[in-house]
Amino acid sequence: MKILVLTAVILLQISTPVLSFGCPPPERLRRLLEATDKGEAPILLLPCCYDGLTARLVGLSGFNATFMTGFGVSGANGYPDTQLVSFNEMLSSANSVAEGLSSAALECAKYGEAEQTGPPVAIPCIADGDTGYGNAMNVKRTVFGYARAGMAGMMIEDQVAPKRCGHVAGKSVVPFAEAVKRVQAACDARDEYEALFGKGTGPLILARTDSLVTDGFEDAIQRCIAFREAGCDMTFLEAPQSVEQMEEYCQQVTGPKLANMLEYGSTPILPPAELQKMGYTMAAYPLTLLSASIKAMQESLELIKEGKPTFDKILSFSETKDVVGFTKYAKEEGRYKC
Repeated sequence: MKILVLTAVILLQISTPVLSFGCPPPERLRRLLEATDKGEAPILLLPCCYDGLTARLVGLSGFNATFMTGFGVSGANGYPDTQLVSFNEMLSSANSVAEGLSSAALECAKYGEAEQTGPPVAIPCIADGDTGYGNAMNVKRTVFGYARAGMAGMMIEDQVAPKRCGHVAGKSVVPFAEAVKRVQAACDARDEYEALFGKGTGPLILARTDSLVTDGFEDAIQRCIAFREAGCDMTFLEAPQSVEQMEEYCQQVTGPKLANMLEYGSTPILPPAELQKMGYTMAAYPLTLLSASIKAMQESLELIKEGKPTFDKILSFSETKDVVGFTKYAKEEGRYKC
C-alpha cells in the first residue's frame, strides 16, 4: 500500500507535458528524454525488468520508464545471454512486460475506484532487440513486433550473431557499413510504423555499439556518430572502461545517451546526478533486479536445506498477494458479481 501511495504522489508531481495522458508510449518516452536534455527533469533512471512481475514492481515503485533486458529474459528462461532465446520468446516477454506495466498503472491511479487519483499512465519501456534476429528485413520485423506489443523503444546493436552480454569475453562486431545499415533498417521500420499508425507510434531506436573492446574507442565513437546520422533517436556506447571515455563519448556524440550501470561490470558506477552532468540522458540498471532475486533465492534455499525458517528473507503472504495483484483482482471481481 505504501508503494501505491508513493507512486501516486510522484506521478502527480510530474508535469503534464511530459507524461501526457493518452499519448503513445514512444511519444511519452520522447517527451521524457527531451525534458531531461533541456534540464527540466533529472536523468531518466531505467531499472531493467524481464517479465510481468518485475515490470509491475518497477511500475509500482514510481519510476518514469524501464528497459526490458535480454540478459534478464535469458536468465529467467535458464540461459546465459548468448542469444539462445529467440525473437518470439523475447516478443512474448515484451507482451508480459506491457501487461505488467498496464496493471501497475491502473493500480497506481486507483482506476475505476471512488478514490481514483487521475488517469492511469503506463510508463514507457525500451525493449532489447539484440542484433535484430537476422538480416535488415528481420530487424524491421522486430521493430514492428515490439511496436505492436506496446514498447516505447527498441535497442539494436552491432554485434555478430549470436551476440552475447557486452561485459563478457568473446564478442565481435559486424563491419562498420553493415552496422550502420542495420540501424538504418530499424529507423526505417520506425518511420514506416508511424506512417501506418500515426505520429508518435513508432518505437524510438536506441543504437548500441560494442566495438570499443574489439576495434577501439575511436571506432566506437565514429559508429555512434554514424548511427545518429542514420536517424537513430538515442545511442549507447557499451562498456566504456573509464570516466574519461564516458566524458569523451558525451562530448563527441549528439542526442540522448544511455549509461549502462552494471554492478561489477567494466564501466565505472557513478551517481545519477554525475552522469547527467556528464551528458547522459538515461541510466540503465540491467541486472540489479535479477541479481538481487538470485541472491535472495539462493539464501532462502540454503535456509530450507538447513531446516531453518525463512521469515527474515520473505514478504508476508498478504504482501506477496498484493504485489502480484490479488488485491486489485478481488476488487475488480467484485464489480462484476450479480
